[in-house]
Amino acid sequence: MKKAFLFLSLFVSATAFAQQQPEDFKDDWADLRHYEAENKALPALAAGEKRVVFLGSSIFEFWKQKVPQYFAEHKGYLDRGISGQISPQLLVRFRQDVVALKAKAVIILAGSNDIAGTTGHVTTARIMDNIKSMVQLAKANNIKVILCEYLPVYEYPWRKGFAAADRIIELNKAIKAYATEQNLTILDYFSPLADERNGQKAELTTDGVHPNVAGYAVMAKVTDEAIAKALK
Repeated sequence: MKKAFLFLSLFVSATAFAQQQPEDFKDDWADLRHYEAENKALPALAAGEKRVVFLGSSIFEFWKQKVPQYFAEHKGYLDRGISGQISPQLLVRFRQDVVALKAKAVIILAGSNDIAGTTGHVTTARIMDNIKSMVQLAKANNIKVILCEYLPVYEYPWRKGFAAADRIIELNKAIKAYATEQNLTILDYFSPLADERNGQKAELTTDGVHPNVAGYAVMAKVTDEAIAKALK
């Protein structure tokens, strides 16, 4: 009887302990759950409505947080940025966060977090492979593609001494060449934000990587122009 009681007590304790543990999402490597509920809550497309998805990482995610009125004023613009994501994660999310939303156009901003990693295994060619796969998915679903030349970064605060500017410029050259080859719309975020060191202008950034409100105002102008060009 005592053994049975002890076993039952251990079972109950183990069950209670398991229930207290946070759910493990390591199998959701691309964080598909991030926008899952928001996607499901989207209303049906209105007649003539053209959705434009902003697919990227913290640059896009922070944009909606810092300047929410920009997206409030553009009902068809859907921000699908997730801080810290690298290009293969964007590729995994592409079907859920772009195709399934019946986007008319997608803005792809990818590569900086791949470059900023500390292992050094990510090449420009590998980043481009992921970008090309996203473009192919978009074309297969009649979605207009807007490829971004990445924002200037002179140095990542968390990776001092790394030649970030050179790698960003190298990536942007590859993106521009591919976009030209595929007749895609180019959205140049680099030129209007760059200073003499090929970093971000001090008055437009919070940390040399992410724009401030003034920086997002500059981005908004060139973004609206690129969207108008892609959708004409």
